[in-house]
Amino acid sequence: MSTANDAPAAPQAPDWNSAMLRVKNPTPGWFEWALAQPFASHFIDVAGCPIHYLRWATPADHAPQRGLLFVHGGGAHANWWRFLAPFFTREFKVVALDISGMGDSGNRPEYNATLRAEEIRAVCAHAELGERPFVVGHSFGGYMTMRYGALFGAEAGGIVIADTPVNRPDPDGNRPTPSRPASVARYYPDVETGVDRFRLMPTQPCDNAYLVEFIARHSLRETELGWTWKFDIDTMNGRRWDEPFHDYLQHAGCRRALIYGEHSALLSRDTANYMAELMGPQSPVVEIPAAHHHLTLDQPLAFVSALRAILGGWLARE
Repeated sequence: MSTANDAPAAPQAPDWNSAMLRVKNPTPGWFEWALAQPFASHFIDVAGCPIHYLRWATPADHAPQRGLLFVHGGGAHANWWRFLAPFFTREFKVVALDISGMGDSGNRPEYNATLRAEEIRAVCAHAELGERPFVVGHSFGGYMTMRYGALFGAEAGGIVIADTPVNRPDPDGNRPTPSRPASVARYYPDVETGVDRFRLMPTQPCDNAYLVEFIARHSLRETELGWTWKFDIDTMNGRRWDEPFHDYLQHAGCRRALIYGEHSALLSRDTANYMAELMGPQSPVVEIPAAHHHLTLDQPLAFVSALRAILGGWLARE
């Protein structure tokens, strides 16, 4: 069984006040408010790998009993939730983790959804999220959240999948999954060059340049060869799709919900309908207007509203 203990030899978290992380594009007031909310980095060991997570402070006049954990997408990191998580701290104890091989967590010789599900479970316990926490996963993180639901759903209040496609099987029995070319490590002479080269995958427009820049600046780390992206290239190979995620979603032992972008390149309305069939008739499905796959960047406040409505509805029925 995986263990989750404080890891004294864990790597250090970045200096979150570093000049390299400051966004140069104009930013709105809500974004500045969110980034100003206090949080702290933590490391734990899960099956021999240091796992990093962020935990936001609870407002002094609130004492939430339930927990909420956010899981990022492929090649991403916990900072994708930095400008969203503070909107939930009045009602929940809020955490976002870096899954192994990404962000500021360590690398593994091999990766699979079961290990990542154990990481989610371990962080929930270490961060003291309490009984039946809620877990929200975007894109690749949604697949890891499905696995968590299938393995540990009885311990969860519910899982929310954000633009993670589970496609209908074709008549020949094949289940199409998203594809991505094999990753190659890339190095840049300085941070600004890396920020300029940052691109969303899959490619899409995004009107909120400040959010894309924020993500880009938090996606780089310095090495002896130069600045490179914060993920192990072995995490992005084709083997990551070799699991029955439709079964995980269908047989998750907890409540389920889906949020997706109207213009998502990965998740169509037909796919959303199929996922609704897998989840069952009591599972909310919300389409975010004018949003692409990276719906948290396209329509961040609409995403907050949709997630609040789903979680609030679940809590009201308990």
